[in-house]
Amino acid sequence: MMKEENVKKLTDIVADFVGFIGKKLPDDVVNKLDELASKETDPLPKVLYETMTRNQNLAVALDRPSCQDTGVIQFWLKCGTNFPYINELEELLKEAVVQATFATPLRHNSVETFDEYNTKRNVGKGTPTVWWDIVPNSDQCEIYAYMAGGGCTLPGKAMVLMPGAGYEGVTDFVLDQMTTYGLNACPPLLVGVGVATSVETAALLSKKALMRPIGSHNENANAAKMEKLLEDGINAIGLGPQGMGGKFSVMGVNIENTARHPSAIGVAVNVGCWSHRRGHIIVDKDLNVICDTHSTWKYNG
Repeated sequence: MMKEENVKKLTDIVADFVGFIGKKLPDDVVNKLDELASKETDPLPKVLYETMTRNQNLAVALDRPSCQDTGVIQFWLKCGTNFPYINELEELLKEAVVQATFATPLRHNSVETFDEYNTKRNVGKGTPTVWWDIVPNSDQCEIYAYMAGGGCTLPGKAMVLMPGAGYEGVTDFVLDQMTTYGLNACPPLLVGVGVATSVETAALLSKKALMRPIGSHNENANAAKMEKLLEDGINAIGLGPQGMGGKFSVMGVNIENTARHPSAIGVAVNVGCWSHRRGHIIVDKDLNVICDTHSTWKYNG
């Protein structure tokens, strides 16, 4: 009986958190948008940043999502093998999404492929998306929640380059995506880049890169240098806020990588829009919760 009650409590915690991140941006995103706004000098970008700030303030004041597209809900778990609710996690995450859909409310964004009907609950075959990293001998679970929107993250791209393309080829690929769909992804963007050995490994890494804090760097010095060079290069394109022109096109570039086969370079790009709705909580075995992305969120259930 106690376990059933705790599973229900964890479901309520996740549902409350998912609803919250739809209304309030993470602290690092808010701070970066304020920083970029302060550096713009032309009237139009300054007005656009002011409008973004007003949008966020109204979302909190009216208790409504800050963007009508609340995306497909995606979770990335770093779960300990000794976390007592590991067996129930996938099912309770689905139930949490259903609860958040009606309580927040969230737009109904789960359409069954081929059958072409909206489930109206934001759950369906394979949705919400759940990725797992298993942590041996740990009794806690980290939950990253993300709202992947139809204009930003979901149109991500991935391909495998021949080795002769080198890192110049990776750069060309990233910049090509920014000059095509980047304009429609609601800049300034957080750009996630995956460099690996195949399309699927690179694509997953590019999504994981979006979970990293703004201003963080790849632990490899060469990759960190490439992050800075890509950031400068994309900013030079001049997309500006909402693609209307300005000094800054991105909030940052995060690269995640693995080793690769010598005859292939897998590369992928995913982007988070300016309304980058992601959050991170750490839950221990007793269901104590720490949130390090939103200083104003606390579960009061």
